[in-house]
Amino acid sequence: MTALDTVLVVAIVVLAAFVMGGLYLGARALRQIQSSKVEAKDRQDQVEHAKAKAASVRAEAAAAKAEATAARAEARRVLEAAHGEADTILEHAHRQAEADAEQVRSAARRSGEREVALLNATAKEQAAEVERRAARIDERERMHSEEVERLVERERRLAAMDADLAGRESAMSGREAELAAAAEAHRKELERVAGLSADTARSELIESIEAQAKREAAILVRDIEGDAKRTADTRARHIVVDAIQRVASEQTAESVVSVLHLPSDEMKGRIIGREGRNIRAFESVTGVNLIIDDTPEAVLLSCFDPVRREVGRLTLEKLVLDGRIHPHRIEEVFDTAKDEVDRLCERAAEEALVDVGITDIHPELATLLGRLRYRTSYGQNVLKHLAETAHIAGIMAAELGLDVPTMKRAAFLHDIGKALTHEVEGSHALIGADLARKYGESEDVVHAIEAHHNEVPPQTIEAVLTQAADACSGGRPGARRESLEAYVKRLERIEEIAAGKVGVEKVFAMQAGREIRVMVRPDDIDDIGAAVLARDVAKQIEEELTYPGQIRVTVVRESRVTELAR
Repeated sequence: MTALDTVLVVAIVVLAAFVMGGLYLGARALRQIQSSKVEAKDRQDQVEHAKAKAASVRAEAAAAKAEATAARAEARRVLEAAHGEADTILEHAHRQAEADAEQVRSAARRSGEREVALLNATAKEQAAEVERRAARIDERERMHSEEVERLVERERRLAAMDADLAGRESAMSGREAELAAAAEAHRKELERVAGLSADTARSELIESIEAQAKREAAILVRDIEGDAKRTADTRARHIVVDAIQRVASEQTAESVVSVLHLPSDEMKGRIIGREGRNIRAFESVTGVNLIIDDTPEAVLLSCFDPVRREVGRLTLEKLVLDGRIHPHRIEEVFDTAKDEVDRLCERAAEEALVDVGITDIHPELATLLGRLRYRTSYGQNVLKHLAETAHIAGIMAAELGLDVPTMKRAAFLHDIGKALTHEVEGSHALIGADLARKYGESEDVVHAIEAHHNEVPPQTIEAVLTQAADACSGGRPGARRESLEAYVKRLERIEEIAAGKVGVEKVFAMQAGREIRVMVRPDDIDDIGAAVLARDVAKQIEEELTYPGQIRVTVVRESRVTELAR
């Protein structure tokens, strides 16, 4: 059933309801008329009863007759009025029903038109959607057919390749069988010619190789012993020079100058060469300044790069031992010395890594660590400083229940950037962090490296422990040294800072400048003022001076009262 049929049914039902209402009203009118008729009949009965009684009493009969006549006239009048009212009510009901039916039909017609328009629009949209879906389905079918064609083509090629591979496999199997047969025939022929079986020949070959290896090992041991005898004097001189250097006066030149002892003063002239060509060639090839003065049987090598200075020292030492000194020979010996220093650096890096317990590290980082063998900071060897810092950090990490390998790794690599400070600009902490990040170190290790001098604020406990271990290694007594002039200037500046405060009477720098005693006048400085003075002096020292470790500031305020007993 459509919406229009539904509307028409509803309209018919409403019209029937109005008709039934009109019929109901007409029925009521008819009942009223019938009631009037009944009443009239009753009255007529009364009249007849009255006539019956009037027969006995004429007076009453006349009156009853007159009353009956009047009653009939009234009954007719009431009946006519009832018929007229009933007709009026029926006509009004018919008109009202027709008007309501017309309104219902109009409303139904308008609603049907709107519903038809809506249904038409919906039908158009559904038709368009069906067309779009059909287009998509056609496109998918086309793509599916193309894919099926490609798969069929691929299966055909795979089948061809499988057939080809099967043929090749069969050919290879036959070839392998032929080769195995040929190898077996060859082995039997060799056994026949040699008169030995394969096992016997293998045993004799192993014995021969073992005897040859033992002979080569013996020759190698003899060469090593001979080399050790030849280099014993050189090693002894190195040990003596190192011992002297450790107890020598602390001068700034010690960090950039090496001393080479000569067998005699005649060697100085051979080092200089004719018109100075040898010394110029040496300085040009090695990049190290050679200083020849009146010092007996000794020359100085000066260079800010410690690795280059060591290469120059080894080059000159080999030239002196060889005795042949000329520009071409200098270049040859320089290459040899450079390779030897590289090997020494690699060996030093390996020993340091074994000492710390680190096994997995990038080869480039190991090479850079080896270069720190000849790098010093305030007289402290950087590579040894790294190993010492790693051990301190490992102990602290074990006490705190942290990851000991990660902590030791971060502390050991924290100064790796010092190996490139002559080649790359910037702070060694940031340079080291970039190197560690480049060669695959973890973010915790990288952050500890870049934050150990506060260029980057420390955010992890590994970074804080790296700072603490670095301070412990560099600040311990005897770890670092400085030039006498810088040491004296630092002590003088410390005393000047404290003496310049109001109320200070005397200042004493103690324990090589690691503690300062400030005597104040008790009348000018009270207890609170003494605490403020100590904080101000410590803050000014931190801002103006550079020093290893820490400096303790002690303010002494003393009041004395003296009386004499007579």
